[in-house]
Amino acid sequence: MSAPTDSPHDHHDEHDTEHDGVEAIHVTLKGYMTGFGLAAILTFIPFFLVMSGAFAKSGPADALILLLAGIQIVVHMIYFLHMSTKSEGGWNMLAFVFTVVLVVITLSGSIWIMYHLNDNMMPWTMQNARNEP
Repeated sequence: MSAPTDSPHDHHDEHDTEHDGVEAIHVTLKGYMTGFGLAAILTFIPFFLVMSGAFAKSGPADALILLLAGIQIVVHMIYFLHMSTKSEGGWNMLAFVFTVVLVVITLSGSIWIMYHLNDNMMPWTMQNARNEP
């Protein structure tokens, strides 16, 4: 009789949890339900604040809604897109940071331009420009 040899299936459990030094992300119903619950709560809070008129001015409400939207983006990334600093050797996170930088530049630049266009294109400004030689 020959001696038993190691089968490739003997180390199956070890291979499932780790692949090339990176922990594998396991998808579970509990993880999806946790993500769904957090996303629902983070959607309901701004909806309730707006519909109830909780803020007298829109500035603080806008800031809180923007903060909750940012948190919801992170929840979606973790629970639904399964992104982490260890997945894909960190390249996913680098791509995300690059995307955030581009979005911030685009949005802040657009808001800045629209604010100044609105300020410079008011009717009284245009009337003064007609009177100049």
